[in-house]
Amino acid sequence: MKDIKKGQVDCAPPMQQRKPKLPHFTPPQSGVIQLSSSESDSAGFSTSGDDEVFERGESSNAREKRSKKGKELGVVLPPGFLDPLPLSISNLENGPCLALPPSSSEVIFGMTSKQFWKAGDYEGSSGSDWTSIGGMDHVRVHPRFLHSNATSHKWVLGALAELLDNAVDEVRNGATYVSIDMVSNKKDGSKMLLLEDNGGGMSPEKMRHCMSLGYSAKSHMLDTIGQYGNGFKTSTMRLGADVIVFSRSRGKNGARPTQSIGLLSYTFLTSTGKEDIVVPMVDYEKGEDGWCKIVRSTDSDWDLNIGTIIQWSPFGSEKELLQQFYQMKGQGTRIIIYNLWEDDQGHLELDFDAEPHDIQTRGANRDEKNIEMAQKYLNSKHFLTYRHSLRSYAAILYLRVPAGFKIILRGKDVEHHHVVNDMMMSKEITYRPQPGSDGIPRDSNMVAVVTVGFVKDAKSHIDVQGFNVYHKNRLIKPFWRVWNPAGSDGRGVIGVLEANFVEPAHDKQGFERTSVLSRLESKLVQLQKSYWTENCHKIGYAPRGKSATRETDSILGTSMKKENRRSFSNSRPVEMQHDVSDKGYACEKNDSITPRKRPAYSEMSSDDDDRASNSCRKRSKCVSISKDVLVKDGSRKSSVSKSQTNGLGNNESSPLDLHENISLAQLEKENQILRKRLKQKEEIASDLQRELQTEKEKCKSLNAELQVLTSQYEELKKEQENLIDIFSQEGQRRDKEEETLRQKIKEASNTIHELLAKVKWFERKGT
Repeated sequence: MKDIKKGQVDCAPPMQQRKPKLPHFTPPQSGVIQLSSSESDSAGFSTSGDDEVFERGESSNAREKRSKKGKELGVVLPPGFLDPLPLSISNLENGPCLALPPSSSEVIFGMTSKQFWKAGDYEGSSGSDWTSIGGMDHVRVHPRFLHSNATSHKWVLGALAELLDNAVDEVRNGATYVSIDMVSNKKDGSKMLLLEDNGGGMSPEKMRHCMSLGYSAKSHMLDTIGQYGNGFKTSTMRLGADVIVFSRSRGKNGARPTQSIGLLSYTFLTSTGKEDIVVPMVDYEKGEDGWCKIVRSTDSDWDLNIGTIIQWSPFGSEKELLQQFYQMKGQGTRIIIYNLWEDDQGHLELDFDAEPHDIQTRGANRDEKNIEMAQKYLNSKHFLTYRHSLRSYAAILYLRVPAGFKIILRGKDVEHHHVVNDMMMSKEITYRPQPGSDGIPRDSNMVAVVTVGFVKDAKSHIDVQGFNVYHKNRLIKPFWRVWNPAGSDGRGVIGVLEANFVEPAHDKQGFERTSVLSRLESKLVQLQKSYWTENCHKIGYAPRGKSATRETDSILGTSMKKENRRSFSNSRPVEMQHDVSDKGYACEKNDSITPRKRPAYSEMSSDDDDRASNSCRKRSKCVSISKDVLVKDGSRKSSVSKSQTNGLGNNESSPLDLHENISLAQLEKENQILRKRLKQKEEIASDLQRELQTEKEKCKSLNAELQVLTSQYEELKKEQENLIDIFSQEGQRRDKEEETLRQKIKEASNTIHELLAKVKWFERKGT
């Protein structure tokens, strides 16, 4: 608090404090408004065109001090530089008169559109001169930068997530909740977005850092999400044109508790033609007599800040501003974003009416078909709805929610959801990028555990896939689709991993394109391909790649073995006196197997007859070839039994027999495929049965807990009834005692009156 001047702190309680006399003022159109810092007043108004300081009520002594300080710094100020601007101040007897924001007819400058992507067409005033400090040019920040800086958020829910990150980072300072809700603007009835947490709050210096660009102490802290010092400005300006912040801090290292109010208003800057960013702020400090205002320069500057805040905020007085702190106990921050952006149809981008306990978006991110599918496929709900539903997105926004911390969305807690619970047939793979020539360093912390599996709705063949990639517990890439093949390949495969070795982009909706990220993306593509190839047939898809080849070979091998066994078991015996081998001729491999007894005709089916006939034809062909060869050579002879030759036909090599053999093999192959599919279905059914059994056990345990709690409730209820009875009896007893005491008092009073009457009688008699 070294910047506070002595004698400029009014320690009267806010409600008893004198009302500041606030003027109707018109800020100069060519004014240069410097962004506040922790070492200057929150609204250092100055003009660049006339080179005059905008200070009201400054004494001659103060000007002399400033002039002396300027000479010490070697700065020569032009004559009249420190003189106040001639302002007409109207002091009303009944208190300050605060004008509402000027109407459209009175505003020379202003936003050209209520749509975010068209609101950047603001030029400001022209022709103002540049200022210098100590002979060096002062770089100015044009208000249009607030808009262009916020365009990094293409997705409006991504901007909301930035504000949630700030609240989660406050867990280290005692935060237990963050609340998001919709409130109404009392001035015009419009809807406003409210975010509130009970974290450590911000001191006046931290509030100025928050409103400035690039200040961030979190980059040096472990386990914090924020690191660039830019998220608050980009997110609030992406959601609405204006934001007002209320923050209360307990004070550290012996400092007193403070509370601050800051206004970042794009409407104010554009409507008054500013070419620099100004953030009006006021601070209070808790003294022995209550909250006192902190004056950093002069009382008139403090009044100017509070007047600007009241004029351009949703609140009509300082009393209404201070009422926002009543809901905070000892610490916390309350952010109200108003003048929310609209879409092309004139509706708010944020939809507060679709669901009473949710905040949703309109436009391209909202798909009615996905909403209907989410009601049917519950395990794919977050994939189908996170793009338009804040409740769905916030449920998966953090990999781990801090213990004791909760996110409250429009009065209802957001239930944390782990995507791993939506998986089946999941497995874990550890990925560690290898250092190489592309600049990847050797670091033992560069490791990620990837959990991959099928979503439980994958058997319905819906197009759900992607990896949820987290960085320092924060979701950066939701359902990142790394593999985009033609057709249905890859469907149903989802994964989760935390990659702290890749750097997120400024909007925290993607990663910086580096060699480390490229390697990670290639690895995830490889994982998804291999997992899909190995397991796609288990959820009803046709086998792919090597698994399909292995399955086909297995089916064909099994089919041929069964065909051989059946044909030889149903054939008649053929005895060969000698082995037959000649170049170009050979019998089938297993023709010399010891024959089995042929079943009776009545026991054979028509299929058995066909198989037997085919087998006999094959053997007849082999025997006839062997016989012809032996007779031709004249060296060997073969004898064939008469019963065999009588059973052989003359069409052993006809195309019909070959066609029948091929058809039989195809039927066997189809039979094996069907059996394979049936086995897969049985495996899936078995998995589902196990899951059902697990759920039943959970249900059973929950029922047992419910019974225990019910019995405890009954006991407590009985105790409560007993206590009620005891209190009732005690009340009745006290009533009776009270009535008895009253009766006794009445009797004693009567006795006193009688005794007094007797005393008077004796006195009269004695006289």
